[in-house]
Amino acid sequence: MQQEDKIKNLLFVINPIAGDIDKSELEEEIRTVCTEHQLNCTIYRTTGERDHEHVKKKIEQHQYDAVFAVGGDGTVSLVGALLIGSKTPLGIIPLGSGNGLSKDLGIPQDTEEALQLIHEHVIRNIDTIDLNGQPSIHLSDLGFNALVVKRFCEGDKRGPGAYAWIALQEYMNYEPKFYRIETDTENFEGEAFMVTIANANAFGSNAAINPSGILNDGRFEICLIEPFPKAAAPALLFRMYTDNIDGSVYTRRISCRKATVYNVDHEVVHIDGEPAELGEEIKVTMHPKSLKVILPIPEEEG
Repeated sequence: MQQEDKIKNLLFVINPIAGDIDKSELEEEIRTVCTEHQLNCTIYRTTGERDHEHVKKKIEQHQYDAVFAVGGDGTVSLVGALLIGSKTPLGIIPLGSGNGLSKDLGIPQDTEEALQLIHEHVIRNIDTIDLNGQPSIHLSDLGFNALVVKRFCEGDKRGPGAYAWIALQEYMNYEPKFYRIETDTENFEGEAFMVTIANANAFGSNAAINPSGILNDGRFEICLIEPFPKAAAPALLFRMYTDNIDGSVYTRRISCRKATVYNVDHEVVHIDGEPAELGEEIKVTMHPKSLKVILPIPEEEG
């Protein structure tokens, strides 16, 4: 076991409807692992009602040594946002259909393997950003993908198939929107199919919108897909799934430390997979190495 800071008291925030695993059995496994390694374990099940408030209160009252998000991207975003700027690391046991951040961090997607991080891990610092004060750890979007996320969240079907079906339906009639973007490195003004504010690399579907992004370099990327003929869509998708989207003539990537995005057409926005209302002027700010995360031990350190 390698732990830079000994953790003893743990909080597990579990989304009971994420994934298809039996949560009662999972909770028992978590308790068993903690007992075997003499760790104190508290479990909180999300309800969808005032979870942010309840989890925040628990963290403030008990000063846990680590907090594990057990669920999908929404659960990770909920917990991670509460830990930014603190000494308490975020652990992730991925259960959702996307699990984008955990994949970019190299966290095992197999539940049994991920549970080993409870007692065998390293702790590292990663960057976070905020959009008009709202924290983002992974990827935020304006435009087409944000609209699909909104429709997906409004529906009652889950899984990659449901997401793909919504994307296909929306794509047939979607028109690019106008944006004006000012950054500390370069500016953009024009139409875009989608604008991604990327702290990390890939969506939960494994489509890499920012393949060369680094989570702890003190920079974020604004990735634009500019208007393209519908016949070019398959090639764009192929490039995303082969880490080669930057090679497309329809894409642009701006690496920066701060930016203002003017959402002139008031298009839909999402932050880390959750729809958000941010207004027309969106200020994006980088917070270098502001979140501690629990990661697998690198092979060279094992």
